[in-house]
Amino acid sequence: MDGKRRILIMAVVFGLVALLPIFFGGSKVIMHILIMCLIWSVVASCWDLIMGFAGIFSFGQVAFFVIGAYASAIFSLRLGVPPIISTFLAGAVAAAVGVLVALPCLRLKGAYVALVTFAVHMILAPFLKSNMGRAIGTGGAQGLLTIPPISLFGYTFQNAEPIPFFYLTLVVAVICSLIIILVIMSHWGTAFLTLKDSEDFARALGVSALRYKLMVFALTSFLTGMIGGFYGHYVGMLSTRMLGIDLFVTLMIMLVIGGVGQYPGAVLGAFFTVTINEMLAPVGSYRPLILGAMVLILVLALPDGVVGLIRSLFNLGGRGARAGGRMK
Repeated sequence: MDGKRRILIMAVVFGLVALLPIFFGGSKVIMHILIMCLIWSVVASCWDLIMGFAGIFSFGQVAFFVIGAYASAIFSLRLGVPPIISTFLAGAVAAAVGVLVALPCLRLKGAYVALVTFAVHMILAPFLKSNMGRAIGTGGAQGLLTIPPISLFGYTFQNAEPIPFFYLTLVVAVICSLIIILVIMSHWGTAFLTLKDSEDFARALGVSALRYKLMVFALTSFLTGMIGGFYGHYVGMLSTRMLGIDLFVTLMIMLVIGGVGQYPGAVLGAFFTVTINEMLAPVGSYRPLILGAMVLILVLALPDGVVGLIRSLFNLGGRGARAGGRMK
C-alpha cells in the first residue's frame, strides 16, 4: 500500500471519529471508549512500526506505555512539572529506556529479542513495587493517585468532561499517525523493510542495522511513553495492574485484527478491539474465550487484517496490488 492510500484511509477514519461526539457526546461511557480507542491506536501503531515494518519482535510495548504513564505522573506530582510538559518528558524517559533495551538486542534476532523485551515487561511491576521504585515516587503496590489533569491555555481537561479531552487525544493521535506514516514513506521506512527482508543484503547496500534499530526503538518508545502520559493524566490514577497479561494480549489482538505491517490497520484494529472488548464486559470470564474465537476466525478469514478487506472491497486486493503494496 502506498503512502497516499495510507493517508486517505487514516483521514477517513479520523474524520469519521471526529464526528462521533455529535451523536454520542451525551454518553460519558461511549466517549470514554472512544478516548481509549484513540490512546490504544497510538500504542498499536508504534508496535506495528517496530514489528510489522522493521521486523523487530519487540514485546515491550506495554512496558514503555506504563513507563511513560508513571514518569509523567511522577514529574507532575513530585516535581510540579505542568502535565502538558511532563507527557513529553515521559516520552523522552521511555525513549531512553527503549534505547537501553535495544542495545543488547542488536546482536539478537527473532524470538530472542522477544524474550529480552518481554523480560522488561515482566520485571517492571516488581520494580515499581520495590523500595527503589518507592524512592523515585512510584507509590509502590498502592500505585499513584490524584494525578493532576492536563491544562492547556488556561483550560483544564478533566475526565468528568470527556468531549474536550477526546478532541485533545484525537489531535495527538493524528499527529502520531502522521509521524508514523511519514517514517514509513521516507528512506527510513525503506531501510526498515530492507533490514526486515534481509539484514545481510541491507548491510551490503550500506544500511546501518545499528543506527536504524536504535532509531525505531527510540521513536516508538517515545510515542508510546508520551501517550502513556496522556493516559495517566486522563484516568488520574495508576497501578501495576496495567502490566497484567490481559492488556498485553489485547494489544496483540489489535495488531492481528488490523494486519501486521498493514498500517493504518493497527488504528482500525484498536477501534475494533477496544469497542468489542467493552461490549463483551457483561459476559465476564467468557470475554477472553469469545475474543480468542473471534481472532481465530478473523485470522483465517482475513490474513491481511481489516486493511486487506478494505483493499479487496475497492478492487485493490489482487495479487499484484498486494505485492506492490508490501514493497512500497
